[in-house]
Amino acid sequence: MKRVAALFVGIFFAMPVANAADAVRVHVRADRVHAGLAAFNRHDYVKAYRLLRLPAETGNAAAQGVLCFLYTEGYGVPRSWREAAFWCERAAEQGNVQAQYMFGLLYNKGHGVPENYILAYKWLNLAASRASGPKKEYSFRMRDSVATKMSPGQIERAQALSLAWRPAPEIGVSAYDRVR
Repeated sequence: MKRVAALFVGIFFAMPVANAADAVRVHVRADRVHAGLAAFNRHDYVKAYRLLRLPAETGNAAAQGVLCFLYTEGYGVPRSWREAAFWCERAAEQGNVQAQYMFGLLYNKGHGVPENYILAYKWLNLAASRASGPKKEYSFRMRDSVATKMSPGQIERAQALSLAWRPAPEIGVSAYDRVR
């Protein structure tokens, strides 16, 4: 009985330390994301990659979206369609509009993923429906361009996929838990 009581007291007092440590990690990650996005906006892509890799691995959609772009364009990292698709998918599934757009383009061309006009249309349609300003119009134009390669049935299927889609936030997911 004394062991159980000691274990309970040990767990009870250890909990605030674990929560404080988690709070510090979240704060440090937020600082890394902020600094990484600032580096990206300054076109310091190597620094942006270094700062955003860890938050991206742990599920930050904004960081994942930037890595999607960096790997797609080869800025600050070697161009890799496979890596671009990996990061685009993770960010797009969470609702990152830029990643949805980039993921649609990857499917349209078959870069890093099999060429698939239905999925290209789906992701471009989602990006267009959630974008604003000129990005909205451009996304719709790209989606409509993909539609010219599709049958009416394929467009209908892609629209159904768009309507069924819901964002799926990652919570504490590590890249080591995902298969590339």
